[in-house]
Formats: sequence, C-alpha cells, structure tokens
Amino acid sequence: MPRVACAFWLSVSGQGEIRTVPVPEPRDDEVLVRTLCSGVSRGTETLVFRGGVPESQHAVMRAPFQEGDFPAPVKYGYLNVGVVEQGPSALLGRTVFCLYPHQTHYVVPASAVTPVPDSVPASRAVLAGTVETAVNALWDAAPLVGDRIAVVGAGMVGCSVAAVLARFPGVRLQLVDADPARAATAEALGVDFALPQDARGDCDLVVHASATEQGLARSLELLAQEGTVIELSWYGDRQVSLPLGEAFHSRRLVVRSSQVGAVSPARRARRTFADRLALALDLLADPAFDALVTGESAFEDLPRVMPRLASGDLPALCHRIRYTAADG
Repeated sequence: MPRVACAFWLSVSGQGEIRTVPVPEPRDDEVLVRTLCSGVSRGTETLVFRGGVPESQHAVMRAPFQEGDFPAPVKYGYLNVGVVEQGPSALLGRTVFCLYPHQTHYVVPASAVTPVPDSVPASRAVLAGTVETAVNALWDAAPLVGDRIAVVGAGMVGCSVAAVLARFPGVRLQLVDADPARAATAEALGVDFALPQDARGDCDLVVHASATEQGLARSLELLAQEGTVIELSWYGDRQVSLPLGEAFHSRRLVVRSSQVGAVSPARRARRTFADRLALALDLLADPAFDALVTGESAFEDLPRVMPRLASGDLPALCHRIRYTAADG
C-alpha cells in the first residue's frame, strides 16, 4: 500500500483544511521525516492565510517546499521539526529541522534537513527559521559594542532579534511595542521594554519589525544623527507612508531593508544558507527563547486555529503545532 500523510492546505483565502497526500518512497539521497512539531509564524503565515501576498511577490514569497500557488489553494509553511525514519545512516533517528509546511510525514533531499543539536529540544527548534531571520538581519545591521539600539515591534521576529542582541556586550537595548503585555516577554528575554511614547532615543541603530506605518515612523524618530533603521517588516499588499521630509535629510538618516531570502552581503562570500541555519539552531540552546512560543494546538485543529491566529482572536508570537505518532 502506498504511504500517505496528512497536510494542512489553504483551500481558499481565510479557510484551511486537512488533506491526505501521497508520500513517495525515499531515494538514496533523500530522507523520510516524521513530524514532531511545527510552528505558525503569526506574521507571514497569517498574511498568506488572509490572501495578502501581492501578485508581484508570488514568486519571491514561495516557501522551499510549497505546493500550489498564491493566493490559494496552497500548502505553505516553513517551521518543521521531525525525526528521520528512513535515510542515510548519519541522519537515521536524528531530530532535524526543515523548511517544510505542516504535514505529518514527508520526503525531502537529505541536504534539506539540518540536525538539531542535542542541547536544543525539538519543541524550541521550531523557532529556527525565525532566529535565522534575526541572524541575517544582524549581519545586515552590523551592530557594534556599546551601540544604543531599539527593536521596534515585539512580534516573533522582533523578539528573536532582541534575544540575540541581548548577548552583545555593552549595548543599550530596548524592545519597543504598543502592547504592554509584551513587557513580560521582554523580561523573559532579559531585555528592557518600553511603550513607543516612552522609548529612549539617540539610537545608533533601530531594527523595525512591527509591520506598521506608525512603528516605522517612530523608528526614525528614535535615531541619532546619521543613524540607521533596518526594516524587517513584511507589509504584503499594504501601502506605507513614510515621513521623509522634516529632518530626515538634514540628520542624514538611513532606512535599509533586510530579507532572509538571501544571505546578507556582509557574509555571502563566507557563509551558506546551511551555515546560517546551523548558527540559528546553536543559538537556540538558550532557554530564554522559550518565551517566544506562546501557545500550542494539535495538528488536526489547524483549520480552526489558523483563522483565530489571523484575526488576532488568538494572540501569539509562535504558535506550536503538535503531532501524534501516526498518520491520518
């Protein structure tokens, strides 16, 4: 009998379903992975769920193992941790991370999985893709010892950036968000917290990740002379206004984009995608990152959970999905 798995598909914008899908027999250079847990990034994944990917970005926004096309039907996701059940002896039985959608079993090239270090539990390793984004952003930002830094937007990406920056020596670091409840997350990460109106200015660097027009404008206000905003937000099909009049030119401010789809030019000659992901997994040995996982649901509940995440009815940073041992 052919092997089958269950996968979560976005059937139409705003509505998902569990589908049965065939799983091929792995070839010599492939692995069969049984999923232990996956993660829903409330930013990008819920934007996809709402059908908010602009047509001009359909190709750019494709996930590595996506099936279907935007806006729908599409199988989308990129935070998956599982156990290798068939494959090369070096990987057999290993817990691995893969940029794969929400599915109970799957077959991918062996090169597409990254072993999870023994120091990192599978339940935390679902954050690897987002911490990889933070690593790339900080390669772009190139913070220096003693810098005054703000991270505006305490979502999953912003918190990941703040957690990594908390390791930098001598920095004055503040996590800024309009939601006062994010103060508890900042405390768990060992980072100072402020509401936007109370944030400390004169920053050498601001990392913006709130995906709001107001957050980006406030980021510019927090900069010191000749300071830089690293823009990490993904706005989808929304138009954003930016105050580039006033003192923007006289203060010689800079706004730079950062996106995880390519290795930062600062490290591209010496680091591969695999190197970057392996570094992210190493950083996840720190249990402080557990604060970024704010809820958990069973895989079979995803069709009901995703609309609540997309609407904000279920607040979340990373929402973890747990899987049973057997396929449906």
